[in-house]
This record gives sequence, C-alpha cells and structure tokens, in this order.
Amino acid sequence: MPDALSYDGRRFRSVRNDAAGVPGDVGSETVFEYRQDGAVVWATYGGGDVARGTLVATVDPAGVLDMRYAHVSVGGDLRTGLCRSVPEALPDGRIRLHETWRWTGGADGGGTSIIEEIAEETADDSTATR
Repeated sequence: MPDALSYDGRRFRSVRNDAAGVPGDVGSETVFEYRQDGAVVWATYGGGDVARGTLVATVDPAGVLDMRYAHVSVGGDLRTGLCRSVPEALPDGRIRLHETWRWTGGADGGGTSIIEEIAEETADDSTATR
C-alpha cells in the first residue's frame, strides 16, 4: 500500500463476515461511506441488519485502521466494538480491507471480516446511509 492511501470518499461493502459463534450484523447489504482528514478517518454505514452506524479511526502510514464503531441493528439493539483493518490493493485499483473485530458492548465475542471498495459503475446509491 502506498503511503498516500486515502479513504476519503470511498465506499465499501461487506463480502465476508466470519463471527466465532457470535452474531455479526454487517452483511453484503451494508454500505460504508468513508471520509478522512489527515490521520483521522470516519464513516457512516447502514443496510441489511444495520439501521445506522458510525465509526471513527486513526490510520497509520501503511493505511492500517485502528477503529471504534457503534451501530443500531434493525431490531433496535445498540452494539459497540473495535476493529483493526489492514488494506490490500486490488489489481483494479480498489481497496480490500481485512478486518479483525470484537464486540465491546451489546454482544460478546468477535470475528474477522472482509470489506471491498464498491466500483463506481456498480455503486447503488439506494443502499447508502443518508
């Protein structure tokens, strides 16, 4: 990953969520919209089993994100957690994030996930959080 990696304006969708015996609310319908200012990254997300969520993170020079997140499930459950996301550059220029996460509130346990940047021609604005 280049040192100049920016998450600003990128949109991601979950492609895999492996929870170790615990529920993971994020699924393929969940869309993340990232913003960045220097080493601070934040996003809103929603879709699928997530009614609305936010995250805040710091990013290191290699593009690795150290984040905290909170969301409300469509069932009304409030959940919080932490996550470490490691970027991978895809051949077409998009970014794939390999995530290790764990719940800190609202559920127990953790897991791993992969989210991928949504290609512009396949972006569906109807699933984005507003």
